[in-house]
Amino acid sequence: MTLETVLILGAALFSIGLHGALTQQSIVMVMMGIELMVNGVIVSAVGFWYFLSPVAPDGQIFAIMAMLVMAIEAAMGFAVVIAIFRARDVDVVDDAADLKG
Repeated sequence: MTLETVLILGAALFSIGLHGALTQQSIVMVMMGIELMVNGVIVSAVGFWYFLSPVAPDGQIFAIMAMLVMAIEAAMGFAVVIAIFRARDVDVVDDAADLKG
């Protein structure tokens, strides 16, 4: 495996996530697109660290911390989505836009 294949994989994940985040109407699908985008960035970053400094565990530690932050972000996002759905029976992004009042 070369750095090019890792970067192509990261770019593909990011592109699929960007397409999903920009085209979907469901809040859950938008969140899944954002998660795919972050996964693409993590794959690319770990690939760079692996090929630039294979001895140091910096890339692995970064990846684990980023996945931990992603898990917390996903849990908080789904909690907000559930609260919005229970309060207003809304699961579409356009209908959830007026959360001010």
